[in-house]
Amino acid sequence: MIRKTALIATGIAIGAGCATLGQQARALVGSSQALAATAETYKHLSLFGDVFDKVRADYVEKPDEQKLVENAINGMLTSLDPHSSYLDAKGFKDMRT
Repeated sequence: MIRKTALIATGIAIGAGCATLGQQARALVGSSQALAATAETYKHLSLFGDVFDKVRADYVEKPDEQKLVENAINGMLTSLDPHSSYLDAKGFKDMRT
């Protein structure tokens, strides 16, 4: 009886340990995938910065930098769905009145 109880207790302990290790492994895999996605996002943001600098430096007419950024933000939001868009402070104030 004591041996059976000890075996059951050992089985419970091993099962709990395996479950904990499994959860930690899943968390590590999820975390590494999140880090890879974050690294990819920063690569794209770096590309955006490079294009922005190139346009500012080499475009035929000097562009309005604020408009470039606002239009980039607006393009990002409108690509999500047709109901999302960017409002600058003035546009937001006008909408509220």
